Amino acid sequence: MVDMSLKVFDLQCDQSHVFEGWFSSTDSYESQQVSGLLSCPVCNSHQISKKLSAPRLNVSHIKESAGASAGASDAVAAPSAGQVAQLQAQMLQHIRQMIRNTEDVGVRFAQEVRSMHDGETQERAIRGVATQQEREELARDGIDVMPIPDFLDDERLQ
Repeated sequence: MVDMSLKVFDLQCDQSHVFEGWFSSTDSYESQQVSGLLSCPVCNSHQISKKLSAPRLNVSHIKESAGASAGASDAVAAPSAGQVAQLQAQMLQHIRQMIRNTEDVGVRFAQEVRSMHDGETQERAIRGVATQQEREELARDGIDVMPIPDFLDDERLQ
């Protein structure tokens, strides 16, 4: 059963990755923050701040009374820190695998993606390098591209 006294905060690192943190109390969050124990699950940054978030309402008494009247109650277990870390690792591994399965077109990226967008070449999964100006021109033309952080691209890590 979920401990409804847990504090769930929306956190953000200095690279703008947003994630949830579950704490036993506000003091626990602050203690971990001061001790440098908090890190981003995406980039491992330790520059973490708490974002404003909607309050979580404790409505367990409503569920319990509804469940009791129906003869059953729902129970949900919060994932352990180890389970969360394992899930994050699996997600990162999956993302890296997806990136490995793309064609690296290097500095021809803007030209290749525009050619696919215009129907001149067959669409395929590609990655490469584009300048800020090229990315802005692509965006103006309605072509969405997404930067890949170095830590996700195994070839850039070597």
